[in-house]
Amino acid sequence: MTTAEAPSNFNIANALTVLRILGVPVFGWLLLTEDGQSVGYRIAAWATFGLLMITDKIDGDLARKHNLVTNFGKLADPIADKALTGMAFVGIAIIHPIFWPVAIIILVREWGITLMRFVVKKHGVMPASQGGKLKTTLQAVAIAGYLLPFDLWNNAPSDWKDTPSDIMIWVTNVLMAAALLVTLGTAVQYVRDAIELRRASKAAPQS
Repeated sequence: MTTAEAPSNFNIANALTVLRILGVPVFGWLLLTEDGQSVGYRIAAWATFGLLMITDKIDGDLARKHNLVTNFGKLADPIADKALTGMAFVGIAIIHPIFWPVAIIILVREWGITLMRFVVKKHGVMPASQGGKLKTTLQAVAIAGYLLPFDLWNNAPSDWKDTPSDIMIWVTNVLMAAALLVTLGTAVQYVRDAIELRRASKAAPQS
């Protein structure tokens, strides 16, 4: 009986993951140009962030559809996500210093779980959970709201812009609060999963 050949790491799904990583500094430059006070650059940063996040959906679909799932992809994909969202959180906090506590909590959680994945890698690879995917979606939508220059539009002379901008800022704050709760909740679950994975690995018979 022959076993299926493992897919090569050199595939389109992994290429999109690497592209997402390479796009992070471009996104960061667009966001922080002119100290984040340029409407044009902020919109460009928003569009770039959206395009890079779309690659996350595409590479996952391609990997599953064409059997391109690799251990490299399982590890690199969350790292690409963390790099992109991490740059977004730091950039937003630089523009709006009041955001730093939220950014620090989420970044410590994100990179802490990523480090834990590497620590338990010898016992097995931990794939993203449904809760983790929900967390990523909530974070991405909330980040997109903060990237749009609602704060700059509020300072525009036209009064009609104030109310829509204020509403969108409020909605964005609610989404980020939900993202923070899910982020912390999934962290607890990942720690439990890591403990179970390590325990199962040690209990398995050695060949």
